[in-house]
Amino acid sequence: MADLKTLVLGRKDVQDLDVEQEMPSELMTVNMGPSHPAMHGTVRIVLTVDGERIVKGDIQPGYLHRCFEKEAEYATYTQIFPYTDRLNYVSPMINNVGYAMAVEKLLGITAKIPRRAEYVRVIVSEVSRITDHMTCIGASAMELGAFTPFLYLLKAREWLYMLLEEVSGARLTHSYVRVGGVGKDLPDGWLPKLLKRLDEIEAVLVECEVMLNNNKIFRDRMAGVGAFSKEDAINWGLTGPVGRACGIDYDVRKDFPYSIYPELEFDVPTATTGDCYDRYLVRVEEMKQSIRILRQCATQLPDGPTMIDDPRVALPPKRDAYNTIESMIRHFKHIVDGIKVPSGEAYTFVEGGNGELGFFIVADGAGRPYKCYCRNPSFVHLSSVPKTMQDHLIADIVPIFGMINMIGGECDK
Repeated sequence: MADLKTLVLGRKDVQDLDVEQEMPSELMTVNMGPSHPAMHGTVRIVLTVDGERIVKGDIQPGYLHRCFEKEAEYATYTQIFPYTDRLNYVSPMINNVGYAMAVEKLLGITAKIPRRAEYVRVIVSEVSRITDHMTCIGASAMELGAFTPFLYLLKAREWLYMLLEEVSGARLTHSYVRVGGVGKDLPDGWLPKLLKRLDEIEAVLVECEVMLNNNKIFRDRMAGVGAFSKEDAINWGLTGPVGRACGIDYDVRKDFPYSIYPELEFDVPTATTGDCYDRYLVRVEEMKQSIRILRQCATQLPDGPTMIDDPRVALPPKRDAYNTIESMIRHFKHIVDGIKVPSGEAYTFVEGGNGELGFFIVADGAGRPYKCYCRNPSFVHLSSVPKTMQDHLIADIVPIFGMINMIGGECDK
């Protein structure tokens, strides 16, 4: 059989030469995105590649033109809730809760929020956390060719979206939480439906784990890809499943407990290698822990109101706003003029689907915030991608970017 170098070069007298030296290559710059299907949320990556290997990557978010922080300066405190929905639009209920807590902290009413409202907030937040992880895992698996788990997980996600639609009236952008509580109570018979769906979702998770955990193609594409150390993760400020996959045992619900989380039993899963496969495993386990939290909440949910009894803060019931002039005026003043929040500043943070989600509000005594800053986990995590994908292949960008779970609305703020 002819020698490979002979076949390539066509000369027998150069068999001992290095083929790579004889066939030099040049670096090439290529665009990946913003319309590439793997660039979740329209993000552009300018890649410098040496053949298939990545030498450098410049990530450029901003193609959604969302401008949340500037828009918040021109909206009243109540009008901002729909804007928070459009940050992480996969788990918007958590955004609602985090923002409401910041306003309540400025008003000094955190301890006055009805307990039933706190339980309802945790319930909708944990349901949203499951939908977020299902979207991440399902989409990432599909992008690697595993289409069946994508269908299974998106079907299960739709069960939860239908339940959230029953609660809020909207499938995705809910605007359900209010300053002082929630917009309305859970519908009659809603909790038994949720518990039934949780049983079915557990079965779906088992099916997906059977298909993915020991699947050779899935493991080869995920294990050892996009790994970074615990030290790098801390330096970058990575939190949530991405940070916990590196062994960072940090969860806002445990380390800085809020709402009724101190009364609930759940574990914080961590891993060690910090690669794409560990991020997948952490998210799967977090869904199981969210199911555990939801079952406890369904058992412990107390009776009582779901909104603070303070007309200076609480919107009137919709029925009253439609039928009495006093309530209509009160509703109008809350929406158009805004709740009068005392001058000051406050920062609150919650455990979002992707990590620590924080809101920093500066109030000047008017009905609109002087400044509303959002600490978006996706924006922080995106900064780690250029370093993470160095020396990987172009094909590896797909699992790396997928398991970072960048949500465009959070980055383009």
